[in-house]
Amino acid sequence: MTLLSRSPLSPEALLISSGSEWFSLAEITDRVETRARVLREVRESSSANGLVHTFEVEPDVEGVVELLATWRAGFIAAPLNPRLSEAARDEARKSLAIGNPPEGTCSILWTSGTSGRPRGVALSWENFEANAQGSAARLSLCREDVWMASLSLAHIGGLALITRSILLGNRLLAPGKFNVSDTVTLLEDEEGPTHMSLVPTQLHRLLDEWGTRSTPQRLKCVLVGGAHAPLGLVNRAVDSGWPIALTYGATEMSSQIATAGPEEVRAGRRDVGCPLQGVEVRVSHDGELMTRGATRALGYVGNEVEKLADGEGWYRTGDMGVIEEGGRLSITGRRIDRIVTGGVTIDAIEVEERLRLHPAVTDICVVGVPDEVWGERVAAWIEPVVSNLDLDEFESWVANEMSAASRPRMWKVGDVLPRNANGKVDRARVRSAF
Repeated sequence: MTLLSRSPLSPEALLISSGSEWFSLAEITDRVETRARVLREVRESSSANGLVHTFEVEPDVEGVVELLATWRAGFIAAPLNPRLSEAARDEARKSLAIGNPPEGTCSILWTSGTSGRPRGVALSWENFEANAQGSAARLSLCREDVWMASLSLAHIGGLALITRSILLGNRLLAPGKFNVSDTVTLLEDEEGPTHMSLVPTQLHRLLDEWGTRSTPQRLKCVLVGGAHAPLGLVNRAVDSGWPIALTYGATEMSSQIATAGPEEVRAGRRDVGCPLQGVEVRVSHDGELMTRGATRALGYVGNEVEKLADGEGWYRTGDMGVIEEGGRLSITGRRIDRIVTGGVTIDAIEVEERLRLHPAVTDICVVGVPDEVWGERVAAWIEPVVSNLDLDEFESWVANEMSAASRPRMWKVGDVLPRNANGKVDRARVRSAF
């Protein structure tokens, strides 16, 4: 399939910019054709699975060309984040060495693996098309909108942004790896982006860099997802005038599952809104969110193809949540983030939200650590505002604010929390630090 041929833009229309130079649809098509010819020539001598092309890529013009050329040459695109460790990249490549992806696969992305071994998710063109239509309807996207690519193309939020923009005829700003100073410069430009997609860490850095200036006139929407967005961060952004949209998604569902638009968030909503059109969500008997629809991926890829849904098509997300009045979705935590200590079940996300209220805390991660007596003990890694955090004073504050069962009993104060290549806190590494 030629994705560019599906664009409603005319050949001479501007499609993508590096931030300093714009390229038309015709110019990008020529570059894609040139690169695709090279890929075809090496196809016969590629990896054991000659259908799949793995490549390291940044969200820049060259990265988009490589992605589009991969599809044009007839490959399944399996982009890798350059910031993954070499061991993780090798593991991803090896997982494709045996067996074939499901029929209809156009791309394979790896889940973050924060709590287990990363698995490849097989996605189809139908998945990306359904995501584009659902996202366009929820965010009221129009042809004049300009999306800024701020996420890795190895992240479903980054990849779906590219396919969605081309299918809908939106222009793209693709400056490369996220740099907060460069992002500010682009936002200040009168031809800057109208839409952007950020993970909470990127939003935090952007707010710090932007300061007290008025928000960009052209900016219509900042889609925030990919990880839990702390309430304080969301309130800070909204109070400063940023058009925040809160979204919940998964690689297995081709990005967005539900989204609360900027108007809803501005009006005080802090849930993630209703499911996108064509997406169903329900809550299992044990409180886990399940979802299905046209955006649901084909399966997991590895040494054998694994199903990711039950017989009725429901995918278990691993997230806990509730469906509120009007079908709105609230995420209450991860199933694996529940800590059972002394017979009491503690939600790590709720503990983190409470601890972030202390002014000395920049960020924090709470995990359960195995304990022979208590089953698990609550442990917390603090990323402090200043390096000389008074832990005694902090623990005294915690004792006054929280119940005995939910208070962390083990502490680590570090410069920065460990994160994976997609910017999510690496809970496995945090847990191993205790």
